[in-house]
Amino acid sequence: MGTVTIGVSIAVPEPHGSQLQERRAGFGDAAAHGIPTHVTLLPPTEVEDADLPAVEQHLGEVAAAGRPFPMRLSGTGTFRPLSPVVYVRVVEGAEACTWLQTQVRDASGPVARELNFPYHPHVTVAHGIAEEAMDRAFEELAGYEAQWPCTGFALYEQGSDGVWRKLREFAFGGSVVPPQAGAPVGDTTLPTR
Repeated sequence: MGTVTIGVSIAVPEPHGSQLQERRAGFGDAAAHGIPTHVTLLPPTEVEDADLPAVEQHLGEVAAAGRPFPMRLSGTGTFRPLSPVVYVRVVEGAEACTWLQTQVRDASGPVARELNFPYHPHVTVAHGIAEEAMDRAFEELAGYEAQWPCTGFALYEQGSDGVWRKLREFAFGGSVVPPQAGAPVGDTTLPTR
């Protein structure tokens, strides 16, 4: 048995995902075509092969407790100079993403881990490229807008070729899960703790 590198994320759906991936490639980011456009819930994490079933069960439980929510992207931001990243901002759905990533990394679960930086949901559009290209990405996507109903997330594995491939999707519990205490019927937000 060996180890695998996994990640958990919310995919940016079509046509938005491909549009942003092409823009990322156009800015000169060589990793663009190996990374599906996404909002990270669990950054690259190494786990034992044998632990994958427990990871999948845990993610299924997290998804069952979740509810669909609106996601909206608008404009750009950057983590520079701390980290060489330009991103599209998550302006609606950030609270739900934060709740989800906390549940995914829960200390009692199989992928408990600390983060290198405070969690900030975003969609990377340039990473580790020339400063001029990062500036161009920041400026050219400043007016970018996209929205969709987020209905779940997915588990990905990074191959030896550096490409991230989807292993499994996890849909939110939706109406089959009883409403959380204090949440009105039909509420589309995630439960809080």
